[in-house]
Amino acid sequence: MQMEAINQIVILAVFGLLLMIFLGPPVVLCIIYFSDRRQKQHAVLRNFPILGRLRYLLEHLGPEFRQYLFDGDTEGKPFTREGYRSIVLAGKYMKTLISFGSKRDFEEPGWYVRNAMLPTLLRDMSVDQEPSISTRRYEIQNEGLFTRKEHLVDAEVAPWTLRDEFPLTLGAGLAKPWVLRGLVGMSAMSYGALGRNAIQAFSQGLSMAGGTWLNTGEGGLSEHHLLGGGDILFQIGPGLFGVRSDGGQWSWDAFERQAAIEQVRGFELKFHQGAKIRGGHVEGSKVTPEIAAIRGVQPWQPINSPNRFPMFHSLDDALDHVARMRERGGKPVGLKMVIGGPGFLDELATRMAQRGDGPDWITVDGGEGGSGATYQEMADGMGLPIRSGIVEADDALRRHGVRERVRLIASGKLSSSDRIALALALGADAVTIARGLMISVGCIQAQRCHSNTCPVGVATTDERLMQALVVEEKKWRVLNYVVTLRAGLTSLAAAAGLRSPTQFERRHAVYRDAFGRIYGADELFPPPGATPG
Repeated sequence: MQMEAINQIVILAVFGLLLMIFLGPPVVLCIIYFSDRRQKQHAVLRNFPILGRLRYLLEHLGPEFRQYLFDGDTEGKPFTREGYRSIVLAGKYMKTLISFGSKRDFEEPGWYVRNAMLPTLLRDMSVDQEPSISTRRYEIQNEGLFTRKEHLVDAEVAPWTLRDEFPLTLGAGLAKPWVLRGLVGMSAMSYGALGRNAIQAFSQGLSMAGGTWLNTGEGGLSEHHLLGGGDILFQIGPGLFGVRSDGGQWSWDAFERQAAIEQVRGFELKFHQGAKIRGGHVEGSKVTPEIAAIRGVQPWQPINSPNRFPMFHSLDDALDHVARMRERGGKPVGLKMVIGGPGFLDELATRMAQRGDGPDWITVDGGEGGSGATYQEMADGMGLPIRSGIVEADDALRRHGVRERVRLIASGKLSSSDRIALALALGADAVTIARGLMISVGCIQAQRCHSNTCPVGVATTDERLMQALVVEEKKWRVLNYVVTLRAGLTSLAAAAGLRSPTQFERRHAVYRDAFGRIYGADELFPPPGATPG
């Protein structure tokens, strides 16, 4: 009797399941159909219920499909598939080797690095190849259609850092000048815009690479920045995070406390950023209690910085402040800005020449630079790209006789050695990178940086999502990427007949136009005071 009851229950359960399978979807579709027909927001759904929803599905998944299935190797934005792939290969495998030839369209206008008739032998380059750096890189065991079997192996790599023969010093004459041993550093990325694990991976990887530095971004200094023990550039934005009083004003006491930290090698006042000529923005969902404490704000509330420093009403105010920072901190101070057009820096350079003081460097950020959050119209339409900006900045400083005491740092999508070489040739003394480093720790260009939903744990403070980024593995990729860039830059300098990447000049950059005509950058942009011909 009991078995009969059980059998009946089983039969009813199976019958109910089959009923749901066969009748459930039609019922759901009917509900969706009539709901779509009655709603008044979406015209396409009123005329084409259910079917119209495919449009929204494809619209939502379009960027992912294009990136992986439809974009060619040299297509796609912000980074092409080939550009993205080259960063990943450098970080994972320390390789930039290709086969069969370049995928560049050589019929299109573009920039090239001038090679010499007799290149410099690598053994004669004025860069350090010893002592080697211990790292770990991936080695592929087997790669199939759906799987790749690989493992980390120990490796030794040359540092490719600068020797004293070609020094690059920031703040010469100060109590604590900053001597750069490499020309590639990390651009500004704040803790809060990025998650804890990403900052720790950068801190440790850059420190192990040596000859480079970590820029805190305008979000202040945290224990995660200090973790690796390497050089740190403390950036200060108009929000004054990390150097502000309880009321949000500039605090000299707070500044001096930051300046006393040995790892902090210099300070940078951020006037502008490439993707946004406005103050920074962080969504409230990213502002954890820890980040709020570092910045001196309320947790879980959106942060909007002013679009300029409230205490600067003139360029003289800014230069007075820089001079006082250098005096009280004893460390070099720079300015970060975007060049807006011809003559943009003339007034600043004029005042620097008249006063005899000013910043130790200017970071020129190109309009193609990235950001965790900005507005479309500003990212697309304001600020010169880096190659135009760096030439304009270099010329302005030369016109007013202050170039010799002010270094120029270029920033803006300089994620490969050839791009870096061209920036150096056009006037930069060093470069900084942001998105290239993000890709090295796992960024997949999901473009959700502002939403706190980064799927790979880079640009998020969500604890669940952050766990995807394993610091102990990603720190090696940071190290490998930076060292591979320096190795490539050294090879390009050698091919150009130079002994150091610091020797690149405008004559080493060549432009080919749409008709095949070629021009040296020194011909297109003659430096002020240069003799024609």
